Amino acid sequence: MAFVRFLMLLSLVVWVGGLIFFSFVVAPSLFSILPSRHLAGTVVTRALASLHWMGLAAGVVFAICSMIYANASHGSPEPFAARHLIVYAMLALTIASQFGISPKMHALRTQMVKVDDVPADDPRRVEFNRLHAWSTRLEGGVFFLGLALLFLTARRLS
Repeated sequence: MAFVRFLMLLSLVVWVGGLIFFSFVVAPSLFSILPSRHLAGTVVTRALASLHWMGLAAGVVFAICSMIYANASHGSPEPFAARHLIVYAMLALTIASQFGISPKMHALRTQMVKVDDVPADDPRRVEFNRLHAWSTRLEGGVFFLGLALLFLTARRLS
């Protein structure tokens, strides 16, 4: 069971730690160091896609290992325990961002070539900004749910 607990914690560290590093180090650094916002946005888009795939894998690993751990501890996988509902919500938000919002933002970026060169009242830019706000909200939701999940998991494993 020690290895299963290790995988549960590792999956949370990878996902939540990745969100922290991306949000507070990678994105701000790119926008402050790279010569253009366009280039920074391109790199951030690519990094966010990688982060989403890491999160999806980590979420699946966590859910499976948590159910194995619960089954071994209590004789039931508890698929609707709070920690599982939280990870399902995190997965759903990540899927919505990766497959719903990100492709639309990418299409708009392609149409506009350089977002900053398009007037703020252009419908494409307005839509891009709206989607960006939703993307940020979804990532924030995943982050805060991840902190709650980390707390519940630490409490459960102690």
